Amino acid sequence: MAKAAPASEGAPATSRLDATSRAWLEHLQASHPRHHQTVAGLHLVLLKMAMRELGRRRHLLPAVTGQELEDLAQQAADDALVNVLDRLQDFRGLSRFTTWVYRFVMFEVSAKVARHAWRRHPPGLGEPVWDDFPDPVRASRPEDALERRAQLEALREAIGALSERQRRVFVSVALNEIPIDVLALELGSNRNAVYKNLFDARQTLRVRLAAAGHPVGETSEAAGCAPGQSARAAGAAL
Repeated sequence: MAKAAPASEGAPATSRLDATSRAWLEHLQASHPRHHQTVAGLHLVLLKMAMRELGRRRHLLPAVTGQELEDLAQQAADDALVNVLDRLQDFRGLSRFTTWVYRFVMFEVSAKVARHAWRRHPPGLGEPVWDDFPDPVRASRPEDALERRAQLEALREAIGALSERQRRVFVSVALNEIPIDVLALELGSNRNAVYKNLFDARQTLRVRLAAAGHPVGETSEAAGCAPGQSARAAGAAL
């Protein structure tokens, strides 16, 4: 077995780990007599995590059920296991071992859900379909309809002034309702980077809309959805 790295190099001090985490770490070492049994046990843990995480994201895969869903969980658990075993030296003991491995499962599930969703519904990254937005003519008062038309026109112009990346992200997520995971996969990026692009785009749009005489308040989190609003409606109103 390779000599453990000294604590000064970032290796966890096993004496400071909780008993369960310490057991996982020690038994997963290739030279440990319980290595294969522990690896099998870890795979079962990862598989349960994958099924739980897939359950949280079922709305992204409405057509995936039964054996296909189980196969997806199996693939996520298999890939997460390989990554965990390759990265054991990165465990710092800042959380329980099972908490640490959960992030590997989340990453694999996110990637696989996005890939499946992308195959079935390729992202619409083109121009927003402005005709699909709420018809201002249906507003209760004529002045409301005029204001709505002016806001949409100002939004159209403001979007055109965004950087190419910001524009692509904003149109895809806020207006065309592309899931973040799907867009991140298509862009070869990650959720955090896409959220940052979306946040910057919305900040720029607020400034430009305010300058055009259409100030808007803060809406909810990065996807631009206020409670009870669709992503498209919130995207149109920021």
